[in-house]
Amino acid sequence: MDLRIFTEPQQGATYDTLLAVAKATEDLGFDAFFRSDHYLSMGSGDGLPGPTDAWITLAGLARETRRIRLGTLMTAGTFRLPGVLAIQVAQVDQMSGGRVELGLGAGWFEEEHKAYGIPFPKEKFARLEEQLEIVTGLWATEPGRTFDYHGTHYDLTRSPALPKPAQSRVPVLIGGHGATRTPRLAARFADEFNMPFASVEDTARQFGRVRAAAQEAGRDPDDLVYSNALVVCVGRDDQEVTRRAAAIGREVAELKANGLAGSPAEVVDKIGRYAETGSRRLYLQVLDLSDLDHLELISSQVQSQLP
Repeated sequence: MDLRIFTEPQQGATYDTLLAVAKATEDLGFDAFFRSDHYLSMGSGDGLPGPTDAWITLAGLARETRRIRLGTLMTAGTFRLPGVLAIQVAQVDQMSGGRVELGLGAGWFEEEHKAYGIPFPKEKFARLEEQLEIVTGLWATEPGRTFDYHGTHYDLTRSPALPKPAQSRVPVLIGGHGATRTPRLAARFADEFNMPFASVEDTARQFGRVRAAAQEAGRDPDDLVYSNALVVCVGRDDQEVTRRAAAIGREVAELKANGLAGSPAEVVDKIGRYAETGSRRLYLQVLDLSDLDHLELISSQVQSQLP
């Protein structure tokens, strides 16, 4: 089971804060550092000092880390034109020496689009499908050849399809709870399917849908990596768990029901239940970015107990 650290910087974080978390992620033996792609804080927080851009952040981290994978859960398809996104991701992949992964979603948070003047189209899923076709098509085009695409939402003519990523294939992540279109899209484009903030039972059900969609598409379902994203709140004792829950404005009982919370032993046990669904990778949503001792505890007492 791979453990990855997943951050929500729109809630309030500078680049230096994210760099400190990414370096701790690397030093403590976690597999990857991922971040969300949002420009507006959620809930009651003020979001100070303001948002940071996902791909600018990852470009900086690409030069200041050496081992960990870097990526997004999920890049919002509404924020970037697919041709531009293909260039951005390929460049950051080169800057990292081939450590980037692209999680791409349709975009959903209308308020942040209003706040920053970003168009929020009614039909987002069809756009996402075209975006995936374009981004992967640009990367797959052989050097010296050009790429053309004529869709409903995007039109590319004689693109040189440059630059190329350092990796022969940048892993693409697709995720979500949708029962029909999401599994079909994952079967077609994804290297990894991520189930965000879901119970063990819902995870098993959705993984089954994705596996069935892959088989229907003529693809071996085991070609995909299956993963979860879950909020994490671990403490050596009940008092420490309560303190960490309060720091992120959550209740312990709710976190235990909907995330990975409690003692290291409790969290290891629950991770085992997700592993039984076929999940091979967990994105640990860390909401208090100032609490690096939390990461050390997870590394020493949770990660160390996993197969």
